[in-house]
Amino acid sequence: QVQLVESGGGLVQAGGSLRLSCAASGSILSINSMGWYRQAPGKQRELVAAITSGGNTNYADSVKGRFTISRDNAKNTVYLQMNSLKPEDTGVYYCNADLYRSALRRYNYWGQGTQVTVSS
Repeated sequence: QVQLVESGGGLVQAGGSLRLSCAASGSILSINSMGWYRQAPGKQRELVAAITSGGNTNYADSVKGRFTISRDNAKNTVYLQMNSLKPEDTGVYYCNADLYRSALRRYNYWGQGTQVTVSS
């Protein structure tokens, strides 16, 4: 089995910062991409940021210049540093991993989600 365990969410005032972490564990051969998605109440889940095993990154336009995604391949962990937070960043943040459990077995996993609330 594979688990993604997220941490770092919470309540912060607008303009503040939070750092999310997501550690993947279990039967993993290699991880291709890892990313963060968020879902606000009444809205669809959307991509926030993603990073490949080689370090290429992709960000939603709404977070460019404020959020930074990084990963530690040795620890199978991805981070999301969120600065200059806005109330519209509020939502449940989910970690996602696209990985191989063996040479021919590729899977996509989700974490349980962590709440981020930004007050105005």
